[in-house]
Amino acid sequence: MGWLNIGSLLLGLIAWILPVIYLMRNKKHEHKNWGVLSVISVSACAMAISFQIFYNYHLVIIKDWTALMDTTRAVVIATAVLLVFTFILNGLTYIVYRQSKK
Repeated sequence: MGWLNIGSLLLGLIAWILPVIYLMRNKKHEHKNWGVLSVISVSACAMAISFQIFYNYHLVIIKDWTALMDTTRAVVIATAVLLVFTFILNGLTYIVYRQSKK
């Protein structure tokens, strides 16, 4: 079940890296796939959060209340940060896309 945490971390990084890649490639005027990258980014964010929920469910099933109590605050903060930055980065890609279409 520890793989859920690693998968969550990797998916969270993917959720952030994809919009950054788009923003860095923006200078080449390739705007065809901004929507696909944004959908994949938000999907990776959702999957990362789901993995954390599954891991918390696993802790409940095995009745590891101490681990659950110790990690819940960090998971909530990490989830909020992941969501906020994913939406900000994807919002920036949308703004850049709209400006490039003018």
